[in-house]
Amino acid sequence: MSEVGTILDKAHQRAQEFVLPYSGVVLPQEAWALLQALPEARLVDVRSAAEWQFVGGVPGAVCIEWKTWPGMLPNPDFLAQLQRQVDPETVLLLLCRTGARSDDAARLLAANGFASVYNIAEGFEGERDGAGHRGSVNGWQAHGLPWQQA
Repeated sequence: MSEVGTILDKAHQRAQEFVLPYSGVVLPQEAWALLQALPEARLVDVRSAAEWQFVGGVPGAVCIEWKTWPGMLPNPDFLAQLQRQVDPETVLLLLCRTGARSDDAARLLAANGFASVYNIAEGFEGERDGAGHRGSVNGWQAHGLPWQQA
């Protein structure tokens, strides 16, 4: 089995284990490997504009707020905005701060006909460390994957 096949198989197993309505869950390193191996795949960052601006993001990501800043109110145009930017058959890898908002977005996309939707576990910043800081325990940043600050 190819690396892509192995990653997708693990992702599907995680979806079954957690009874998820979307395609699967990938770890940050697996998401990066998929982005390298599948040029048509898209990373969709669903964090807020403030997070992209002040924390940073993944170069080349499609950025659409799931909840808008300030107030963290649901973005009523999320689905329409995404539909304008990606094909529903494209492999989508959803990212937020810790994996919660991207899980919500993945559920919505799966319910609206997107065929290959994967949540990135741990998110961009991951869990807090003992001092209450993010970015060092787990997540995209902690794994040393490509990212940049605005």
